[in-house]
Amino acid sequence: RQVSTQSTWEQYQGIRPAPGYPSQPDHLEKTTMWDLAKIEEQTGISLSESQAMIPAASTSALVFAHPSSKYFAVGKIGKDQVEAYAARKGLEVPAVERQLGTILNYD
Repeated sequence: RQVSTQSTWEQYQGIRPAPGYPSQPDHLEKTTMWDLAKIEEQTGISLSESQAMIPAASTSALVFAHPSSKYFAVGKIGKDQVEAYAARKGLEVPAVERQLGTILNYD
């Protein structure tokens, strides 16, 4: 659903973390968002193979509309966490490592 009035945003209290930012570093979760909310069918906005939104002027975020909401960052993660995440997502570990490279605590 699109918010079409400026006054709605002026009254808004909460956070809007977006894929790729510190609280949601995995861009692959955009696929989950697109599937659950049928984003492409509802809006015509699609995802490229690298998870870029098409058209490029598009934005996406999770919205937590509560005045006590606070932004946060996901800390560095270890190999065991990457392996467990890859298993849950049904992905190969090297693919997850490429996706989450900036938050890995190992080389």
